[in-house]
Amino acid sequence: MPGAFHRYFSAAALMAILGLFSCGATYTSFRDKTGYDFSNPEKKLTLPDTLREISGITCTGDHEFACIQDENGIVFIYDAAKNEIARQYKFHLDGDYEGITRKGDTLYILRSDGVLFEIDNYKSENFKTELYETGIPSGNNEGLCYDAVNNRLLIACKGKLGKGPEYKDKRAIYAFDLKEKKLSANPVFDFDMQEIRKYCSEQKLSLPTRSKKNGAIEDPVIRFRPSAICIHPLTRRLFLLSAADHMLFIFNMNGGIEHAEVLDPAMFNKAEGITFSENGDALISNEGQEGVPTLLVFPYKNFEMENK
Repeated sequence: MPGAFHRYFSAAALMAILGLFSCGATYTSFRDKTGYDFSNPEKKLTLPDTLREISGITCTGDHEFACIQDENGIVFIYDAAKNEIARQYKFHLDGDYEGITRKGDTLYILRSDGVLFEIDNYKSENFKTELYETGIPSGNNEGLCYDAVNNRLLIACKGKLGKGPEYKDKRAIYAFDLKEKKLSANPVFDFDMQEIRKYCSEQKLSLPTRSKKNGAIEDPVIRFRPSAICIHPLTRRLFLLSAADHMLFIFNMNGGIEHAEVLDPAMFNKAEGITFSENGDALISNEGQEGVPTLLVFPYKNFEMENK
């Protein structure tokens, strides 16, 4: 079974990326609320220019991950030990593909309009692709992850769910049942932006603010436009990236916010992919934009367990 990415490497591969996915690293600082020090990646990979528009990643093995980019209907299998694309294949026409996740030997890919692609037996040359029109109310969707406990996919709406003031401060995540192949009628996560802004104010995060006409300072400016989501394999917390804010949020599975932090925009210039290995190591990908696409690796450290 896949575990930490470094666990089953050959000696040569291990030497090639010494420490790449180690879970035994020591830090001068450590965020006990998350299990990660997101200011200090253990490894940074520069990805090839083919993946400049990388928009989603998912672990597929001990030293590889699958990824997509938001222009072409191509799946890339990336070998992290060699820091190169191991193979690639076309699954559909060009389009705005934003999320990818895996269940066993099946990959699921999200197009921004809410259409899902199911690639069965993706390791085989004879893979099969099915397309599902989810009917999700948002026309702009980016986050996709597999929820193993409930045998469903979670789809995060980046845009509003509709027109009108009632949708202004609302964001949502819907579920796609993998047995029924059907979208949930209602969101399974329903986020209230006022509550999130209040939480961030209480945490005294360094965020831009707006001023009212009378000079009073309003709540922090947070757009909260999910660009990637993933459920932690050990804690069952939902990690959510908002590239527009350069922020990471963590929620419990009831939708309650447990953590938020501002990410270094120089390091996380456009974070649009997040995934975890089985031992909890976090991988975050960034689009290249004016620079180069990158993959950042953050080993997981269970701070709470170590201090019991």
